[in-house]
Amino acid sequence: MKKEIEIVIQPEFIEDSEQHKQIAAQKLKLNPADITAVQIIRRSIDARSKNPVYRAKVNVFVNEEPSDQFSPINFQPVKGNEKVIIVGMGPAGMFAALRLIELGIKPIILERGKDVQTRRRDLRAIQQNGEVNPDSNYCFGEGGAGTYSDGKLYTRATKRGDVNRVLNIFVQHGAQKEIMIDAHPHIGSNRLPKVVSSMRETILRCGGEIHFDSRVTNFIMTTNRITGVIVNGEKEFLGDSVILATGHSARDIFYLLHERKITIEPKPFAMGVRIEHPQKLIDEIQYHSQKRNENLPASNYSLACQVDDKGVYSFCMCPGGIIIPAATANDELVLNGMSVSRRDSPYANSGLVVTVDEKDWGHMKSFGVFAGLEYQKEIERIAFETGGKNQTAPAQRVTDFVERKISQSLPKTSYIPGIISSPLHEILPNNISDGLRKSLKIFDRKMKGYLSEEAQLLAAETRTSSPIRIPRNNETLMHVEVEGLFPCGEGAGYAGGIVSAAIDGEKCADAICKFLR
Repeated sequence: MKKEIEIVIQPEFIEDSEQHKQIAAQKLKLNPADITAVQIIRRSIDARSKNPVYRAKVNVFVNEEPSDQFSPINFQPVKGNEKVIIVGMGPAGMFAALRLIELGIKPIILERGKDVQTRRRDLRAIQQNGEVNPDSNYCFGEGGAGTYSDGKLYTRATKRGDVNRVLNIFVQHGAQKEIMIDAHPHIGSNRLPKVVSSMRETILRCGGEIHFDSRVTNFIMTTNRITGVIVNGEKEFLGDSVILATGHSARDIFYLLHERKITIEPKPFAMGVRIEHPQKLIDEIQYHSQKRNENLPASNYSLACQVDDKGVYSFCMCPGGIIIPAATANDELVLNGMSVSRRDSPYANSGLVVTVDEKDWGHMKSFGVFAGLEYQKEIERIAFETGGKNQTAPAQRVTDFVERKISQSLPKTSYIPGIISSPLHEILPNNISDGLRKSLKIFDRKMKGYLSEEAQLLAAETRTSSPIRIPRNNETLMHVEVEGLFPCGEGAGYAGGIVSAAIDGEKCADAICKFLR
């Protein structure tokens, strides 16, 4: 017999399976000896009261053995002649490739960056020397932006597809099984490279192709149908369809689409800063205690409000994490955040961003469909020049930002290239600066102590989502004008994170199978 119930577990007993049986037996009025196993389906932390607890949805097995929650997929070598070009090897591209293999279709992945191991040298160069390789950085390379920037798997996109299937595939390729049950699953930047490498091995073992250092520079078209792509200005790759899964930082793809008269359109997005606190302070606020229980993880937060008809919200919150340079060109400064699996850094950081739309980039209207993208680039250039170049970030204490005064000193930071005191209240556009200043006061009422002398803002956080959408048919998922072209994932404007991008990759693979057959 199996029963599904919810139980409350004190932090010190979260790994104690015998205690779980006792709690379940008491709730079901059973003899603990009759319970063979208590299997956690989902767990989350409830910190609303003074003493935080875990709330867990569990399956209680009475006089029977539990079934395994993890069920690997049997990927088999592709035998057919159909092949699909996938541009980009982020989560959308990788999961599209794995799904195509399941469907018996050969994927050919073209990735402008390098494999995870070789890519490390370029990450070291930008961290230590401020040198940006435009084709291999935190955004471009095997696994995409997620590989070396955290691997947070929390998503609200539960209606878009099978989230558990995506998590299951991650576990199959080496991720920890806890991601299957945690309310806010997280793999960690130290573990993700091995997971991504394992996915690569599955794709290659099953007959797929992966080409690194292969930047798409043109499309091969026949009337209104795409038949392939040109890489590095010379080499041709032909296929039955093309998936564009390039991520939202691949601006050259947007320009190429426009040049080839393939429709793209601007869309709203959000920009702002990274806010950094001592993790200890966030723990004290969230857990109502001067000292965090060792069985509780570094605490996180999610904040949102409306200010003057603008949405302001926290984004990509990294408890126990660090801030990293995510530029893709040498004349821009872009920030992101990451955490390793232990989340044991003394710092907490999050994007803090304000929504922007055509009313905000009106001064850029001469750029047409690229007005929002140029507005994004403008803020990245200003941050770069203000920081003194070399990826040094302009920064300001939160309290000084609110009071509109320059910080005479700055707290310590996790950002390795370094920071310089700067008047962000003047540097940032008024619509963003005003929204941030007003929201900080609102957020301090929600989390007393958030607006702290110990906290600081670093600029600029600009890559929350794509400023461009590549329009596609809602039913076929094919581009509205180009037969055989499937815009996919974050860069196309149809996802907002690792899991939603992975789901979209699988959906595009299914759509291609239907299109070809």
